[in-house]
Amino acid sequence: MKPSSLLALSVAFASLVFTAGQAPAQQQTAPYTVEETGRTYQRLQDAVDAIGGGRGTIRFMSARFADCAIQRAGDITYKAEVPGQAILDGVACEGKAALVLGGRNARIEGMVFANMRVPDRNGAGIRLEQGNLSVAQSWFRDSEQGILSGNDPRSTITIDKSSFTRLGTCEGSCGCAHSIYIGDYGALTVTRSRFEAGRGRHYVKDRSGHVTVLDSSFDDTAGAATNYMIDLPAGATGRIAGNWFVQGRDKENYSAFIAVGAEDVWHSSEGLQIFGNGARFATGVSRRSTFVADWTGERLAIGDNALGTGLMRFERR
Repeated sequence: MKPSSLLALSVAFASLVFTAGQAPAQQQTAPYTVEETGRTYQRLQDAVDAIGGGRGTIRFMSARFADCAIQRAGDITYKAEVPGQAILDGVACEGKAALVLGGRNARIEGMVFANMRVPDRNGAGIRLEQGNLSVAQSWFRDSEQGILSGNDPRSTITIDKSSFTRLGTCEGSCGCAHSIYIGDYGALTVTRSRFEAGRGRHYVKDRSGHVTVLDSSFDDTAGAATNYMIDLPAGATGRIAGNWFVQGRDKENYSAFIAVGAEDVWHSSEGLQIFGNGARFATGVSRRSTFVADWTGERLAIGDNALGTGLMRFERR
């Protein structure tokens, strides 16, 4: 499935660049507005601090921002005034990410995160340290990682109508980076989203106890040194359905599309549902692989999936 709504994210971006603490002379309006108070700010961190432990929405004007922020408390929405035209570009706080999130809740709407690189090669658009996260209609591209989380089994992560492009690497001292890498969270839900052209390791690596991936696309045709499309290294229950997967030629590991329990098994995978998906190799690629590889020994609920030539349905490892 290729959601047409994601095409809106590829619009031409504004040429203005805002540096933290300084606005261009020709631009009189501060780039960040806290909607509840109407107050404007030149630095994103100042807008975050103004909300503090409360609840608020920060509206971004259409521009490219050399800025970042850390949220330690509260419930904050980060919203592009025009979806796809507010870009946090290349600046990481604490050597981690454009947004370092550790409050109660954070919501991201219509934002773009680009060119995030840090010394340990784990530069992300979002580093989620705790709390709930909701991402909608956003784009993560050309970075070492899209979203990276810590552990918070009490909280959840939801991603909808978003794209992850040219992400991942195995060049750092802290292990490999991925398009999405979720720690031991309560649940991860991904819907109507696109993953493409990975630059190393997995597209979705998730250690949460419950996973839902629906109506999304994994296009590895232009991938480079990639691995699994979905990796559930600690096991998980949930549902993977209505997605399509294309495995490309340039793979670090092409032995499976979906891997369950390949590392330390923290969670039960009993009854994990995988059905209604389509999977094949890219045009011109001829090899053998497995759609679902399982290391847990538990009973997975694998239903009907449309598999291309050379793909085995299931393998116990």
